[in-house]
Amino acid sequence: MFFIDVFWKLLTLFLFGSESDSLSEAESILQVVPKTMVTSSSSILCNASESDICRDDSAAFLLKLVAIASILLAGAAGVAIPLIGRNRRFLQTDGSLFVAAKAFAAGVILATGFVHMLAGGTEALTNPCLPDFPWSKFPFPGFFAMIAALITLLVDFMGTQYYERKQEREVTESDEQPGRDQSPGIVVPMAAEGGNVEKVFGEEDSGGIHIVGIHAHAAHHRHSHPSDHGSCDGHRKIDIAHDHGHGHGHGHGHGHVHGGMDASNGARHVVVSQVLELGIVSHSIIIGISLGVSQSPCTIRPLIAALSFHQFFEGFALGGCISQAQFKNKSATIMACFFALTTPIGIGIGTAVASSFNSHSIGALVTEGILDSLSAGILVYMALVDLIAADFLSKRMSCNFRLQIVSYLMLFLGAGLMSSLAIWA
Repeated sequence: MFFIDVFWKLLTLFLFGSESDSLSEAESILQVVPKTMVTSSSSILCNASESDICRDDSAAFLLKLVAIASILLAGAAGVAIPLIGRNRRFLQTDGSLFVAAKAFAAGVILATGFVHMLAGGTEALTNPCLPDFPWSKFPFPGFFAMIAALITLLVDFMGTQYYERKQEREVTESDEQPGRDQSPGIVVPMAAEGGNVEKVFGEEDSGGIHIVGIHAHAAHHRHSHPSDHGSCDGHRKIDIAHDHGHGHGHGHGHGHVHGGMDASNGARHVVVSQVLELGIVSHSIIIGISLGVSQSPCTIRPLIAALSFHQFFEGFALGGCISQAQFKNKSATIMACFFALTTPIGIGIGTAVASSFNSHSIGALVTEGILDSLSAGILVYMALVDLIAADFLSKRMSCNFRLQIVSYLMLFLGAGLMSSLAIWA
């Protein structure tokens, strides 16, 4: 078809061309041939399912099996470490090691959103196989990412409000029953009578409440005292007091309950873990299908290493959020398994439809571009707001210079390493 197109265009030029044309015949021939080559090659690319000199169906199938096993193990290990480690001293969610590792994972998620997902969505929605209208008339990738971030904010807010009210209602109903002892599942921290309770988003301690099956970690708060006005010295005293029990003894024998504030923080962790899993799962399906439909070993090999690294640290961040939310073991296990299985399932789906799937079709490009852009918006929001800001703007971080240095180094290292993987995958 290419040679026929060239022949007809040259014949038309020879028969109807004239000396009054702006270009000479030789120059016109040089223009016609490249233009025809571009049009023809673009048409072939859009109609073909895959054109790759490295294509090998049998080798690709074996590599996909390896990818399923490797990514499954990496994701399961990443999400399991924080869940198992919450019962171990060195990996507890209020430990410095966990905070530093979580900063690295946050950098990985941030780079995934900006460098991989948003770039992938842009590439798909600006593909020459798509019609010019409307895809070339408006920056859809950034628009969809923005919409996803705003919707995530709305879901974040509404979910937090829902869980707060649900937990406060349960606490009120429990308090209204005079002859009923306090449930052993509810842990209510105590504070000094004269202390002013002030909430700082992102700070954690060892307290917690257990209401309606939700183990909500009591986090993001501090106590300001007249003597130090919330200074780091006062913060250290509180941490020391926490090590001796659930009560906060600060020089007074009296105390008051601030369970409502703990319910607010517990609800926050519950919502963060669920929204983060939604964002991770949505793009895990896409990258799994993308790997599964490929029949090129040259493409699959680097993806195995890149996606295993990616899934491990995304799983670690998700596992940390689940651990902080203090879900029951059954709920935590279901969420962890759902995350670990998502990408392998995507690979299986991609492998099943590989023979009939055309990655350059309009439907495939639009679907991939929109989902990649939406996933980018969710991941960027969650990384910046619920992972990075929550920890890096906390009182604990500001009072520990060594933890600041280590956390920032881990954050930039995670973002840098994940970004560098875009060279190969």
